[in-house]
Amino acid sequence: MTNRRIITRTRDLLTRLVLGLVTLAARLRAAPQRGQGTVEYVALILLVAGVLAGAVAMTKSSKFDLAKQVETQITNAIKKVGGGG
Repeated sequence: MTNRRIITRTRDLLTRLVLGLVTLAARLRAAPQRGQGTVEYVALILLVAGVLAGAVAMTKSSKFDLAKQVETQITNAIKKVGGGG
């Protein structure tokens, strides 16, 4: 599977997840408030799972190194705040 196809598939899955969460939120808004906290935690867990699934799908590519990307972004942010970049 090519990188472009993996990214497209991941984007489609995340789009479906977000649309599902928006639909769920709209339905819950009309529902009674009882149990609302539990539903919000479930929605949050689903969102985190979706983001992690996207990250895992992107790391399947041999050319994408998630750890290196995170390290680079953190280093750049530190340099920017410290005036070094």
